[in-house]
Amino acid sequence: MAAKDRKKQLARQRYERQEQRRAQAAAKARRLKIIGSAAAVGAIVVGGAAIVAFTGKDDESDAAAKASAAPQPKPGECAYKEASAPGAPEDLGTPPVKPVHKGTVKATVETNRGDVVMQLDGKKAPCTVNSFAFLAEKNFYDKIDCHRLTSGGLNVLQCGDPTGEGAGGPGYQFANENTEGAKYTAGTLAMAHSQLPDSNGSQFFLVYEDSDLPPDYTVFGKITKGLDVVKEIAKAGSEPKQDGKPKKKVTIQDVSIAGK
Repeated sequence: MAAKDRKKQLARQRYERQEQRRAQAAAKARRLKIIGSAAAVGAIVVGGAAIVAFTGKDDESDAAAKASAAPQPKPGECAYKEASAPGAPEDLGTPPVKPVHKGTVKATVETNRGDVVMQLDGKKAPCTVNSFAFLAEKNFYDKIDCHRLTSGGLNVLQCGDPTGEGAGGPGYQFANENTEGAKYTAGTLAMAHSQLPDSNGSQFFLVYEDSDLPPDYTVFGKITKGLDVVKEIAKAGSEPKQDGKPKKKVTIQDVSIAGK
């Protein structure tokens, strides 16, 4: 092969490799656009329900293998796996294996900006509602700041990290529910998670305007009152712009649960 042709071939191969890497990076970004905003610290935080740190290697296969080897819950029961996480209380424990709330549940999130009332769906997402109610009854969410506000194609207020930075969780994880055909329209309540399987924890997000997301985030309820509160927070913007901490600081004062 002539030197000129060989040079063209090498250039084409280099270009193809670059395009492949770009495509892989774009696909990964799409999968992770609801994970925590602090994703830059150098190692995957296994217990962090909403943060992924890019290390240059992919741990998804190992995590999937471990998940498949884990004992499967019996019908009507939930599996909560212990997992270390920043901010997790040492004596918190895990939710009961059998869901306490199996129907519609009312939850009221009291914040310094106003109350948000939500209807939780214990029928379609029993293990998620079970966990949320457990954390509420343990006062886990009290005094926690909502750490992330996004705008644009993704319009959510994300809360539930005890560290207020995006990496924290309750010290356990559980699997997705109610994701088939999920739509993230205004008023939707859903769980945040990392790219690892079964990595839901305590972090959740409130959708204040229709958002473009793949159906990979557990929908476990809807806002019935107080959407205007969230919209008012969003109106003030975030720092950095479009994806960062809310400019209007949002602190959860209490979460109460009513109904079984």
